[in-house]
Amino acid sequence: MVDLLKGSDMTKNHKEAAGRWLILGTAAAALVPLGWVTLHQAPVKAAVAGPVPVKVVKTAAGYRLVRGRIPYFVKGAGGDGSKEDLKTAGANSWRTWGVDHLDTELAEASRLGMTVTGGIWLGHKEHGFSYEDAAAVVAQKEAARQAILKYRNAPALLQWGIGNEMENGQQDDQNMWAAIEDIAKMAHQLDPNHPTMVVVAEIGGDKIAQINAHCPDIDIVGINSYGGGTSVGERYKAAGGVKPYEITEFGPAGTWESGKNAWGVVPELTSTEKAARYAETYKKTIAGNPLCLGSYAFTWGNKQEATATWFGLRLPDGSKLGAVDVLTQFWSGKKPANLCPAISALTIDGTGQTIPGGTVSATLAVSDPENDPLKTTWVLQADPANYNIGGDGQMVPPTFPEAIVTSSNTSATVKMPTGGGTYRLYAYVHDGHGGAAVGNASLYVSGSAAVPGKKAALPLVVYGPNAAAAFTASGYMGNTGAIKLDPASTDSPRVGKTCLKVSYTASDNWGGVAWQNPDGNWGSKPGGWDLRGARTLSFWARGDKGGEIVSFSYGLIGLDQPFHDTSKGTLDKAVLTKEWKQYTFDLKGQDLSCIVTGFAYALGATGQPVTFYLDDIRYQ
Repeated sequence: MVDLLKGSDMTKNHKEAAGRWLILGTAAAALVPLGWVTLHQAPVKAAVAGPVPVKVVKTAAGYRLVRGRIPYFVKGAGGDGSKEDLKTAGANSWRTWGVDHLDTELAEASRLGMTVTGGIWLGHKEHGFSYEDAAAVVAQKEAARQAILKYRNAPALLQWGIGNEMENGQQDDQNMWAAIEDIAKMAHQLDPNHPTMVVVAEIGGDKIAQINAHCPDIDIVGINSYGGGTSVGERYKAAGGVKPYEITEFGPAGTWESGKNAWGVVPELTSTEKAARYAETYKKTIAGNPLCLGSYAFTWGNKQEATATWFGLRLPDGSKLGAVDVLTQFWSGKKPANLCPAISALTIDGTGQTIPGGTVSATLAVSDPENDPLKTTWVLQADPANYNIGGDGQMVPPTFPEAIVTSSNTSATVKMPTGGGTYRLYAYVHDGHGGAAVGNASLYVSGSAAVPGKKAALPLVVYGPNAAAAFTASGYMGNTGAIKLDPASTDSPRVGKTCLKVSYTASDNWGGVAWQNPDGNWGSKPGGWDLRGARTLSFWARGDKGGEIVSFSYGLIGLDQPFHDTSKGTLDKAVLTKEWKQYTFDLKGQDLSCIVTGFAYALGATGQPVTFYLDDIRYQ
């Protein structure tokens, strides 16, 4: 999954994985006997100055990692949650997807007596990277070389994680496998103290054969697996796997391997059901397998991807969910002192389909292993039903607190918004001891509630000389900390004295900005402009170096939101030149009565920062 963001990074295009799972019971039932955790080593000693050598050692039974002469089984997770909490749960390591913040990650790991798998991000085809572009491949290798030289002596570094799911859509590309081998070979030459691991999305097709044949300097195969997690060990051998492996992402089945309901939405398991999935994968694929060197659960923290809770091991407030109890026992060999609440059912009275303003009733069956008093919070949230499986983070949809008419710890009555589309009703349960459970039910409201926006005078300039204060660049998306906008750049503007300079400073993940009305409006507030009469949306763009790949669009807000765009358009993956070039959306025949998102761009990282320029964005 990209980044978590991939680096956040995170991500998930595992189409080869197995299908949906049966419900396996409560989180408490998923906790396993201590015998399952007997292969974990003693706690890591405090870090010393200089690198701690790590080797992959072949044994009579299989393989093991040896760190500083001590056997080391990886017990970790990936994500941006508290690493103090991760250590308390019994983990010894975490992974990153890129190196943008690796210095601080390694410093924290040293302080905690833990380790880090340092991710080296490699370009993805879906983000516009081509392994036939020799210059781009050379630049990517150079970025990897600089990272290895910079961090190779860090005491907390465990291994190098080369790439993450970059093979998707191009697993037969020999140039890509050659580039991976080239980086792995260089890593061994520059840093003999740390193994190399390539990270792939599941093991379908001939991925394992490609790695065996073309990547001799890869020591470990990292496998991201969700719905198929319990069978990876068997399938890996069947695919010809001979190198040791680590499960570098695992969790509940993903949206891409789950069925949809009558209105096209994927139902989500409760946190209790998910805990059982984590336990099954750990027991069947990770613990006791002679080829397995350990694992990284996904995701340590919380991430808006598909839904507000699909992949999170914790809630946004930091509360742990049932899967953390499961992992704690595997990692530490000890049952947590206080277990999370367990949800046995969340039901809706009726089909879940209603009319604008209709009433829906929900019932929750929940219990607590220690009989702690529970507090349930009900939240109605718009559901974009966006199942982008690239692992990119997504914008957080609006919530509707006024919709909750009555509520208790076990039931709620909801008056649905007037906006048509899909919603999810969440039940968040807390036990007062840092533990929680969560479930949600999908709801559908028929119809549309779009109303015309304010009538705009044409031409309407979004950016450029004589720009109207109509739309604001307020909708930051993706890795927002890496996005820089300079609206007054004097670097060769096309018209006037300035142009808009756009920079994405990270080497991984993705970023974008939407021009909205009003500020920060993702469809939860009335607004937008009536642009009827406009025949085109045009803009000028150029790249800093040429070859930059950027997607442009307008009308991002869908029918699932109360106040949505009435038209949308996308110019996908435009390749910019160093010279100014005009791009145009044809608006003839479009319903422009309410445009909330007047303009937007998005780009995926290609292993290095990206800069491009915009000018004269206008409707006319």
